[in-house]
Amino acid sequence: MDRALLLAAGLAGALGVALAAAGAHIAGADRLATAGQMAMAQAPALLALGLYGVARGRIMTVSAAAIALGLLVFAGALAFHDLTGSAALAFAAPWGGTAMILGWLGIGIAALAGKR
Repeated sequence: MDRALLLAAGLAGALGVALAAAGAHIAGADRLATAGQMAMAQAPALLALGLYGVARGRIMTVSAAAIALGLLVFAGALAFHDLTGSAALAFAAPWGGTAMILGWLGIGIAALAGKR
């Protein structure tokens, strides 16, 4: 069990609900809704990785960290844009998305490379 990933899962779930609700109630806050949906999609994965995945080895641990960090960067950039009106962090969203994609690919690689 990895407490940091379980914390990340809990925060992702809570922020996902909060961001999705804000996106639904604030006119023109489509990015907040997207950030909330992404957080809600990643939260169960982080929960599973926190409970089980890291015991599977270093690739799984690095993959989980990439998903968590990618979510923070991606959702943070979208929320920053909607809440401030500034696109100053717009460059960060693709980096966060790429980190999440690489994390998910890493999980697949860990499954193939794992003990049978």
